[in-house]
Amino acid sequence: MSRPGRDDSPDRLYTLTGGRSRSGPDNPFDLVTLVVAECDPVPGMQSEHAAILRLTERPTAVVEIAAELKLPVSITRILLSDLQAAGRVSARHPRKAAVPDPDILEQVLVGLRNL
Repeated sequence: MSRPGRDDSPDRLYTLTGGRSRSGPDNPFDLVTLVVAECDPVPGMQSEHAAILRLTERPTAVVEIAAELKLPVSITRILLSDLQAAGRVSARHPRKAAVPDPDILEQVLVGLRNL
């Protein structure tokens, strides 16, 4: 049984990224980074880039994009960094949940125990 992305020809993956195996050190894309397209695909664009732009009309996580394209996350991150450098996508990290004050949690716990 073949696994999408993993069993693809290494030549194909090499071609997709222009021979790069890593994105730059300042790459903002981790697995949960939300990516949003800033424009529509244009004729002549690499098919994977066009697919990413269609997938990211709404905020979409990097891991979801990789799964839809059936590509390794590392390759997807390189493609995303190309698009970001061209101003075609923007990236943002999901909001982190605010950690409540421990004193408030203690007061709530005491209040619940008193019920």
